[in-house]
Amino acid sequence: MAQSTSATKSESGDLDSLVNEKTEEIKEEEKAASDEFVKAVEAQPIPQIGDKIKGKVLDFNKNEVYVDLDKFGVGVVRGRELWEALDVYREFKIGEEVEAEIVELENENGMMELSFKKTSKEQAWKELDEKREKEELITVKVQEANKGGLLASLCGIPAFLPVSQLSSENYPRVENGDSSKILSMLKDFIGRKLNVKIITVDQKENKLIISEKKVVFDEQKKNMKGLEVGKIVTGKVSGVVDFGAFVKFDGLEGLVHISELSWQRINNPDEVVKVDEEVKAEVIGIDDSKITLSIKRLQKDPWVEAVKQYKVGQEIEGEVIKLAPYGAFIQLDKDIHGLAHISELSQGKVAKVEEILNIGEKKEFRILSIDPEEHRLGLSLKGAREETSTKKEEDKKRPKKADEKPAKKKPVEKKATKKEKPKKKKKTEDKKAK
Repeated sequence: MAQSTSATKSESGDLDSLVNEKTEEIKEEEKAASDEFVKAVEAQPIPQIGDKIKGKVLDFNKNEVYVDLDKFGVGVVRGRELWEALDVYREFKIGEEVEAEIVELENENGMMELSFKKTSKEQAWKELDEKREKEELITVKVQEANKGGLLASLCGIPAFLPVSQLSSENYPRVENGDSSKILSMLKDFIGRKLNVKIITVDQKENKLIISEKKVVFDEQKKNMKGLEVGKIVTGKVSGVVDFGAFVKFDGLEGLVHISELSWQRINNPDEVVKVDEEVKAEVIGIDDSKITLSIKRLQKDPWVEAVKQYKVGQEIEGEVIKLAPYGAFIQLDKDIHGLAHISELSQGKVAKVEEILNIGEKKEFRILSIDPEEHRLGLSLKGAREETSTKKEEDKKRPKKADEKPAKKKPVEKKATKKEKPKKKKKTEDKKAK
């Protein structure tokens, strides 16, 4: 009996010892886990004002969006910080991951105050660049207009549509390119909706450029099968602008630049073509935004033959047809014109071309250079003047002929005057004698 009691005590002691050991092990494991957790927490960067933080949408209403920030608690975006970002964050979904900027670590409700403004701008630029790459069709509402084009807004970012990126249908066709008239016509677009595509996205330069012309051109591509550079097309002039003429053909539309309308120099495209006039043109360029045509390349180049009658050094009369800051354009005949550079107008320095020449005035010029391939002919006004003045100097220095000596009779007249004096003395002597 005594032995049994002793054995029981021994077993009880062993159990207590085992329990104690196990308890110590658990405590050590808990301490190690706690230490690891503390280390992990300490290793985590503590959010600061201005930092960006990610979370999931917990709940939202028209005035507030609540964001689950995991171990950092709950954040809220509200008021101005929400409304100014709604162009990007138009729709919220529960559980959707969002990124925000910390405005305040803890507000009056114990939540982190957040803002979508800066993160939404970055997100907007990213989305817009994706739309550009995909060549996505976008509808914008014109908000403002200036002399350069139209202004709209995409995802809260100002977008610019240059005049040159308007479709030919909407391009302001103003005679002589009067900027005030162009602005007046552009203002008519305010409030209108246009289909556009993004062509430039530059966040660093804060530059977002859109194009209506690209939309039209991309639609034209469907009808461009078989169109290639060098092809001759027949169409009608659909519009005349200061820089050229638009021509519609086979469901397409191309541009004939003013320099491709005629071999002669022209000031206005309407000197050569009129709206609805039927014309033939050659396709000289196809790129991502336009088809380029030429009318003059289907015509014989008058320079090839006409320029043969002129030679370097030759003096010829020409009419001033245009003045520019760098010189004057001179018409030699109906096909050929040349340029008299400002440095070739006078021996002295010329401040303005208008000081020497006037439009419509005819003068003698000397030909300095001829380049038929480039359609260039250099003229000099001072060169012609120099030759004239040189001839006059040579005439002065040339020896006089025998029959040109009558001019030397003056000294003879002086001698005759001296001989008359003795006669006067003789009269005086006669008076004395009397």
